[in-house]
Amino acid sequence: TGTSQADCAVLIVAAGTGEFEAGISKNGQTREHALLAFTLGVKQLIVGVNKMDSTEPPYSESRFEEIKKEVSSYIKKIGYNPAAVAFVPISGWNGDNMLEVSAKMPWFKGWTVERKEGKTEGKCLIEALDAILPPARPTDKALRLPLQDVYKIGGIGTVPVGRVETGVLKPGMVVTFAPAGLTTEVKSVEMHHEALVEAVPGDNVGFNVKNVS
Repeated sequence: TGTSQADCAVLIVAAGTGEFEAGISKNGQTREHALLAFTLGVKQLIVGVNKMDSTEPPYSESRFEEIKKEVSSYIKKIGYNPAAVAFVPISGWNGDNMLEVSAKMPWFKGWTVERKEGKTEGKCLIEALDAILPPARPTDKALRLPLQDVYKIGGIGTVPVGRVETGVLKPGMVVTFAPAGLTTEVKSVEMHHEALVEAVPGDNVGFNVKNVS
């Protein structure tokens, strides 16, 4: 799926009265989406505190700080480091702090992200997106592809699916499945229903194999 292939998640939290509380409640979507992202291996996170135009009063600094504190505490429990997460107060409807700095939130001095690679800062959501670290794509290593599932498709045959972690996967390659020790040839490789010449680390693929049931 798209989520399992993402390098970064943008968690949008609604700042409106009652909306944030619903999202952060025990079965709320804010909690669910943050947990899903981390569980699927999305290591980087940006939090957009949206609908700042509909807080009480509008563009409220105290509301933003309250949400930031609460969400930080929750994502820390999941496994994210809040210091490495940019929190940006935005209004998608009005475009505040999306691409350009908003004059309506003069109190917001910007977001900072601290990680072992160094410190980054900015004011808008677009800058937080630009500050994402691209992960290493180790194509020079041996092929490793943890299987998520295996499909049997009529007229095609056996199609294992999973994400390439290291190395490359190409049609014509001979691969071995562990722990069974089965060795077979890869007939074709597909991603999002399109044939690939080669799949590299980060690609979520399905591949057709010969004579394996």
